[in-house]
Amino acid sequence: MSESHEDRLKRLKMRSMRRGIKEMDLILTAYADANLAKMSPAALDTYDALLHENDQDLYQWVTGQVAPPMAYSGLIQDVSQVFQK
Repeated sequence: MSESHEDRLKRLKMRSMRRGIKEMDLILTAYADANLAKMSPAALDTYDALLHENDQDLYQWVTGQVAPPMAYSGLIQDVSQVFQK
C-alpha cells in the first residue's frame, strides 16, 4: 500500500522533530513547518533522503562548517536560511 501525501508530510514532520541532537530538531522543525506543505514530490524525496543523513554532518552543512554534497546543496541552502533567522 502506498503512503498518502498527507501521511508522508506527517512522517517527514515527525522525523524533522525527532533528531539526534536538539539543534537539528529546532532547525529542521522550523524548516518543515514553513516548507513541507508546498514542496514538490521530487523535493520531498530529497528532503526524505536528507533526513537519513547523520545529524553531525547535517549540522556542519547547515552551519556552513563543511560543504554539503551536491545532491543536497540547494536544500541545505534553504534550510540554512531558516537557521540564520
